[in-house]
Amino acid sequence: MTSKVSNFSDLIQRVTASCLLHPLSGVARPDDISVADEEEDYQIEAEEEEEFKINTNWEATMNDADHPPRVMELEMLMGQVFDAVSVMKRAYVSLQEAHCPWDPDKMRVADVAVVAELRRLGLLRERFRRSVGGGGGGDRRWGVGAATLREVVAPYEAAVEELKREVKAKHAEIENLREKLKTATSFDRISGKSKGKSKRRVSCTTQVAAAPAMELFEATMSLVNEASKSFTSLLLSLMRSAHWDIAAAVRSIDAASSTSATMNNPTTTTMFMDSAVGANHAKYALESYVSRKIYQGFDHETFYMDGSLSSILHPDQHRRDCFTQYRDMKAMDPVELLSILPTCSFGKFCFKKYLAIVHPKMEESLFGDLEQRRQVLDSHHPRSQFYGEFLGLAKAVWLLHLLAFSLDPPPSHFEASRGAEFHSQYMESVVRISGNNGGPKVGMSMVVGFPVSPGFKLGNGSIIKARVYLVPKN
Repeated sequence: MTSKVSNFSDLIQRVTASCLLHPLSGVARPDDISVADEEEDYQIEAEEEEEFKINTNWEATMNDADHPPRVMELEMLMGQVFDAVSVMKRAYVSLQEAHCPWDPDKMRVADVAVVAELRRLGLLRERFRRSVGGGGGGDRRWGVGAATLREVVAPYEAAVEELKREVKAKHAEIENLREKLKTATSFDRISGKSKGKSKRRVSCTTQVAAAPAMELFEATMSLVNEASKSFTSLLLSLMRSAHWDIAAAVRSIDAASSTSATMNNPTTTTMFMDSAVGANHAKYALESYVSRKIYQGFDHETFYMDGSLSSILHPDQHRRDCFTQYRDMKAMDPVELLSILPTCSFGKFCFKKYLAIVHPKMEESLFGDLEQRRQVLDSHHPRSQFYGEFLGLAKAVWLLHLLAFSLDPPPSHFEASRGAEFHSQYMESVVRISGNNGGPKVGMSMVVGFPVSPGFKLGNGSIIKARVYLVPKN
């Protein structure tokens, strides 16, 4: 019996190794396998079956009452093994063909067939091990064949797992893009205002549960100030890298706003220029210029980009829409939003304010060309560090504007004028000159050299102070 098991194990090992471990590179496709090859396969199978029959028949003569049913069982098992190996050989040839030329659909089908036949061989192995469980030597030999089989299967199982991981990652990416598209579509529907007569719109956003609060407006104003400082610092560093005369640059970009102040109070304006630039506080002058440009039109519901009157015709609905849009947009990256909806209301706001803040001569001097301006004029948003920093400031101001029009009553904003006396209740100095309420020292008379950012008076009576640059009064 031990001799029979050993011969059978050798037979399984040779047949399995011959079929699995030698790629059929010379075969074009399963249907084209030559008659000679098939005859050779049949001859080998016949010889092996004959060898198996000789050994089993010899054992059968030793005990006719016990072994004939077992011999029949093993013969059926071997037939199934040969069938599985033949099918797997053809599937393996198809798998090779699918690689050149590359055919992913055909490769997946062939891969499934190969793996299925290998699993079928694994089941046959278990049946064989149960049927000859008493033969220790046969088990050891079969263990070698099983290890070889596992080595063959392992790469395919690893490839299947990798494909499953890729499919899962693609599904996650698709869901993420769908969510972004849904949010952006909602944002565009709410921000799009009808011109002329009002139109009924259906929003895909949910009912707003929370109401806007004054504290939220104050926190958003702090974010605006931080974004303004960051953008101004970048602008100033670019000017210095381009070897600008900072004092002359400040005088140049501030010339328009200085005209009216000079007419009203020429002494104060001249004093402001000399004091501000001479004290190396050019960043505050630049921030004043940027704030004046970006806040222009803040009192209108669309920054005067169109003639919408929704806040007057439908005030309650407009307030709800503004706060819903604020909540949808707050967590969004402005670059991603504008890549999906470049010409939405926020996108148009960015186009308008960029062209107002960055003069063509300024851009050409800082970057060597007008490429970013050309993209903006073509309704495209540049992918540059400078424009990205600008988008951070634009988003902060846009959110503040949405909050302002979602409050009832809306906040009123004010700005200190040049030469005005300092009032600590409504103003704070951007440069620390004393420790008491941000105001001047006792006995020192200070006036506003120039406003840096506006202030707001909220509906509950609280004040967000205007930021100013103070200079001594002559």
